[in-house]
Amino acid sequence: MTELALAPDNAAQPPAVIQQLLERLGVAYTVRPETADLPAERRLQAVLLDDAVGALLVLFPRDQLLDLNRLAELTGRKLTAVKPERLERMLGKHGLADLPGLPPLTSSPCLYDERLLQAPSLLVESGQRGVLLEIAGEAYRTLLGKASAARFGEPVSKIRPNLDRPDDDRAEITQAVQAFTARRIQQRLEETIEIPPLPETAQRIIKLRVDPNATVDDITGVVETDPALAAQVVSWAASPYYAAPGKIRSVEDAIVRVLGFDLVINLALGLALGKTLSLPKDQPQQATPYWQQSIYTAAVIEGLTRAMPRALRPEAGLTYLAGLLHNFGYLVLAHVFPPHFSLICRHLEVNPHLPHSYIEQHLLGITREQIGAWLMRFWDMPEELSTALRFQHDPHYDGPHAAYPNLVCLAVNLLRERGIGNGPRLPVPPALYERLELTPAKAQEAVNKVLEAEAALRDLAQQFNGPTA
Repeated sequence: MTELALAPDNAAQPPAVIQQLLERLGVAYTVRPETADLPAERRLQAVLLDDAVGALLVLFPRDQLLDLNRLAELTGRKLTAVKPERLERMLGKHGLADLPGLPPLTSSPCLYDERLLQAPSLLVESGQRGVLLEIAGEAYRTLLGKASAARFGEPVSKIRPNLDRPDDDRAEITQAVQAFTARRIQQRLEETIEIPPLPETAQRIIKLRVDPNATVDDITGVVETDPALAAQVVSWAASPYYAAPGKIRSVEDAIVRVLGFDLVINLALGLALGKTLSLPKDQPQQATPYWQQSIYTAAVIEGLTRAMPRALRPEAGLTYLAGLLHNFGYLVLAHVFPPHFSLICRHLEVNPHLPHSYIEQHLLGITREQIGAWLMRFWDMPEELSTALRFQHDPHYDGPHAAYPNLVCLAVNLLRERGIGNGPRLPVPPALYERLELTPAKAQEAVNKVLEAEAALRDLAQQFNGPTA
């Protein structure tokens, strides 16, 4: 019969419908809390896919990436993740927060990766977040019924994103681009990729950034020559997020009274760079909108930078800009690989357990961090910025300009904990806090302040949304 793990009376339990189902089927299970150290090969990942034929429940271990191309070869079907609204309605009928990997719960046909049953026991989502069911492999086999078995997952251990060799980026990007083009003649990367030129406004702002004698009049003059940029700077200063007293009447007013020289120059640069590449029309389902995630990340980094000891603080304007552009490689991927970008989106939807770097490495041979950092260097942006983009997902990075990628890494992970941003929630190592001389409490305080102004920040993010590609 059912075995419940010995736990305090107030410990979270599986939803009643799941307990009743497993009891009716005579499947024994133990309740386990979800923790970061659980072995991925025993964690079951369940994804509901569909096409014109109907729905298909797909099961595989979390140490694998679900390859939709391989699935198409096996089934002869072009399956994609079901729409979030449909899944929410289905789960809502049973009072579930997540999709449990229990085939009898759904009426859909089921396909599972045969390596799933190599584990002595499986850790299965219960439908209650943070609560797992441990089921012996033989007992779980009885739940598969008429399910079909095949090999369609790609072991994550075989996918090796380049996390720490930036000197190889250029060669790897060239190789990836050539693999996706009909060109047979070896060409320079800069000729192979049709990268738009750096906008004139951005070029003028960069010159001001490195000019120690630049004044408010100088940046005002540059911003005012771009009517759209001028309107956005004034609008930002007038936003409830900054709560400026009185009416903001001009760009100079916005700079002097509210935003300050440093913030405006980096904000203007972020706006100028962001508009060189259009937002892609396609994006993964349930993804946080691009600029919303960027603005939130920049705002959290601004708060984290202020919370650091004064002697350790990196340049505040540059850390803000790093937050604003941290996901810029996403736009570059959409620009460079337009026919394949939708495929990336579909794989991100069906592999929510994996960081995007594994999916991009598997499909393209490079990651957005590599190509985004390369473009920053190609455009002669500050080295701190390209380092921030390149190493933002390495919580252990301790090389030159480490504070910049460390701050981005911390901000992105703290926001994911609050449901903002895309990708699995990963634990923040204590060493990352130590390098920044921040405590988890101070970091959470910075996030809280940002989320208190969530409505105002969302309005600011709307101003960035330009045309889509």
